[in-house]
Amino acid sequence: MAPSSRDLINAGFLEVSRAKGFLASDEFQDLDTGLIVRSMAHAPDPDQALLLALRLIERHPNAAALFSKPHSCQMLVRILGASSALGEFMIRCPEALNTVSGQPEDYFRRRGDQELVTELLDAVQAVPSGAGHWVAQLRGEPARRALRTAYRRALLDLTFRDLGSAEPQRILPEVAGELADLAAAALEAGLAISRAETVEQFGETNVDLVNFSIIGMGKCGARELNYISDVDVIYVHQGMGELSEAKATDIATHLATGTQRAIMLPGGEPPLWEVDANLRPEGKDGALSRTLASHEAYYQRWAASWEFQALLKARCIAGDRDLGERYERMVAPLVWSSSERDGFVESVQKMRRRVNAHIDNSEVDWQIKLGPGGLRDVEFTVQLLQLVHGRVEAALQISTTTLAIQALSELGFIGRQDALNFDEAYRFLRLLEHRIQLGQLRRTHLMPRSEHAQRVLARAIRGAGDIRLTSAESLMRRWNETKRLVRTLHERIFYRPLLVTSSNLSTDEVRLTPESAQARLRALGYLDPKAAMRHIEALTAGVSRSAALQRQLLPVLLGWFAEGVDPDAGLLGFRRLSESLGKTHWFLGMLRDTTAAAERLSSLLSNTRFLTDLLAVESTAAAWLGNDESLTPLSDEALRQQFASIIRRNKQPAVAIRQVRVARRKEFLRVALADGAGLLTVSKVGRALSDIDSATIASILQVLVQQDIAEHGHHSDIAVIAMGRQGGAEIGYGSDADVMFVQRPRPHADPQAAQEQALRVVTELISAISRPLKPAIPAEVRLQVDADLRPEGKSGALVRSLESYTEYYTRWVDVWERQALLRARVVAGDPEVGQAFIALINPIRYEQALSEQEVKEIRKIKARVEAERLPRGADPAFHLKLGRGSLSDVEWLVQLFQMQHAHAHPSLRTTSTRQGLKALAELKLLSRSEVKTLDQAWVLATKIRSAEIITSGRSSDVLPRSARDMEAVGRWCGYEPNQGYQLEEDYLKATRRARAIVERRFFGFED
Repeated sequence: MAPSSRDLINAGFLEVSRAKGFLASDEFQDLDTGLIVRSMAHAPDPDQALLLALRLIERHPNAAALFSKPHSCQMLVRILGASSALGEFMIRCPEALNTVSGQPEDYFRRRGDQELVTELLDAVQAVPSGAGHWVAQLRGEPARRALRTAYRRALLDLTFRDLGSAEPQRILPEVAGELADLAAAALEAGLAISRAETVEQFGETNVDLVNFSIIGMGKCGARELNYISDVDVIYVHQGMGELSEAKATDIATHLATGTQRAIMLPGGEPPLWEVDANLRPEGKDGALSRTLASHEAYYQRWAASWEFQALLKARCIAGDRDLGERYERMVAPLVWSSSERDGFVESVQKMRRRVNAHIDNSEVDWQIKLGPGGLRDVEFTVQLLQLVHGRVEAALQISTTTLAIQALSELGFIGRQDALNFDEAYRFLRLLEHRIQLGQLRRTHLMPRSEHAQRVLARAIRGAGDIRLTSAESLMRRWNETKRLVRTLHERIFYRPLLVTSSNLSTDEVRLTPESAQARLRALGYLDPKAAMRHIEALTAGVSRSAALQRQLLPVLLGWFAEGVDPDAGLLGFRRLSESLGKTHWFLGMLRDTTAAAERLSSLLSNTRFLTDLLAVESTAAAWLGNDESLTPLSDEALRQQFASIIRRNKQPAVAIRQVRVARRKEFLRVALADGAGLLTVSKVGRALSDIDSATIASILQVLVQQDIAEHGHHSDIAVIAMGRQGGAEIGYGSDADVMFVQRPRPHADPQAAQEQALRVVTELISAISRPLKPAIPAEVRLQVDADLRPEGKSGALVRSLESYTEYYTRWVDVWERQALLRARVVAGDPEVGQAFIALINPIRYEQALSEQEVKEIRKIKARVEAERLPRGADPAFHLKLGRGSLSDVEWLVQLFQMQHAHAHPSLRTTSTRQGLKALAELKLLSRSEVKTLDQAWVLATKIRSAEIITSGRSSDVLPRSARDMEAVGRWCGYEPNQGYQLEEDYLKATRRARAIVERRFFGFED
């Protein structure tokens, strides 16, 4: 029964009427057309396959037998539907049908290279000469026809096994390897033909005195050739005996051109592919063949970096094996030392960008090979890694891309997942390229643009065991996903900064041998090279993956540590961190792969012992260094949500408080790391640290209030009011939390019970926040709560009711207390109580203009503070807080203007010094130049105070006096290496100018 239209549509036919007509023709009358149609479901293009089948039977009636057997029918139509070129070949050469008469084996079997060479040499009737060279007995067109026919029969056999595989992507390297071996065999047979022709011209004696070798380059040299591709070659020869060099060169040139003619000259059987010798020294302008010595002289003196990249894949593929192997041995040391050339990595990266720039704009989005996310991105990335690291890792000295990816992964130069992704993407892109080229055996690297051609390609790349139709849409979606993945990996790995730095190191430096390492450590400035070597040996010993990664990283990191103030501390800190994290899957890989992480970590470890100690405890925080987004401080709301979640998970109050404090320590570290990476301004640091402390106080207060209520009942609502720099959200890393506590009795509660409850909670809050965390660490970041700004200071009640505050501020408030209230801000506890307190103090701090007497009083207090609170013997020019033009000068000036003018100008009602300065400029109460000078002095003093905590772990209000400490502080403040002295000069200049403004505008001194 004739197949129905539905049967034909299900099989994948587009031209159903035409297919019905073909199937009704005489050629198919004696065949089971149902079997043929069912088999067509396996053909990438059933319409093409049926047309070629009809022509094949028409030309060779005995071919009909192949369509009567299920296995041969299925494979034959699959080949016909995948390659019109091979279909035409079978029509021209009916004996080739024997190739598809069998059934593909379950597992792909790759034919050996010698088997292929023998087959093609036999085709041209080659025999050994007296010197052992192969010489063809056939000549001219018959020889070329025989060679090309034998090649295409072998190609058809390979296609039969490739298309018959259920896993074409898995076997792709084997297919590509056999294609390269087949091309090498064709060149060997072509050389045999050429040798016969050369003997006729120069005589057998002369020709036998020339050893001639063909070096495969590119994909052929790497045994990863396409179905149709240029075969890149380099020719090398060596004359013997008394044969002149000029004569030997003439003979070698004749052998080379004759070999190319055998492959490329038009004839009855079409040419195979182009033999391209343009990778030879001097390119098209250079001699077609050179002696080994001439090659060596060129490569040592004149070769560009890209030529060594090309030579990575050089392999003798035909001709004299001894000469070819000597060529391989000659170029290998040059290839694997090429990355030591000045600017090598940058030149390779530049070349890749140049390739991208020269792609036709109309083809960029359709390029499988050259476009972004294409094969070249994989190949350039892999080759660059090989060339940089292969000089000391012999396992990387391989030419095949898939094997190189595997080796790079095993040695830790590419992460395991990145390697898997790269390998899968490369195989997929190569499979696309193979199937596109197989169609017409035409060299192309472009994705077809028509939906029909894309659909055919989708059916061609699936496994033989899968007969489900695959749409053009699904193919394009997967291709675009693959391109995006490859481009991401390429940009992250190919432009990895470690590559540039590694390439600039000598081989001895990379190997980290004890002798070379100690010499280098001394030269870099390590004070204890022996101790440094112990750290290095501990990190790199063994055969583990982490040890391999350390051997890759340390040569670079040692130099980066040396750029810091204390290289020895940097290396020790790295060892501590590595021992904590080195066996995790991400740490060393992050340092290898991420542009910023390794440099940031090196700088922190060698400049800041405080953060090194903190990182040793919070080691997982190192993951943030590779991602700017991860270093972004959490908002106040996010912090409070995080702490609230901790409290919900931990029902025991002591446990909950401890976990909140641990979380605070980690968020403190996040801010410091972001600051060290240059991601935060001074204002953002102050705000972030204030938010962390406020959220911590609020969360611990919540726990303690709930605990006290459970034990004593609910008598009091409590609020915490931040004061000083905490109130202004302008704190540094070592700032205390200046606060006041206010309570309001609950309705119907006993006032005495309310006061007692508030006092119990507040007292425990101060203790719980400040007591050391266990286990104790050197870089503890405890929060000290300071309530000395409360009414009556230390002698006054620790916590007061709203009524008590009202009575005190109504009757007793002094001008300095009004000044202190300018920074008051609610940060924790009951929001209604807090807002009631703010409503109480707003008229006191903002709505009362200063009298002349009060202005004089403030000036007296400021002068007394400078005289009495400045430490004995301290130089006012160097004191960051109380010195001339320092923090207190700027803050007191702003606060004086606020108390004088805030009643009339609401923009001055801010707790922030810097916002106050901005408002003063906008109101023209201070000139913009004055505000800029004051702000610069304030910012620099704030930076230095924070830097002293970070770099030394000690709080100090005095500008560092030792050159080493000043250098460390300068680095943290953004100064270039060895510019610590400049920081001191800048600070003294800024504060001197600020002090002049303070004396004029605060104290009223005339210029």
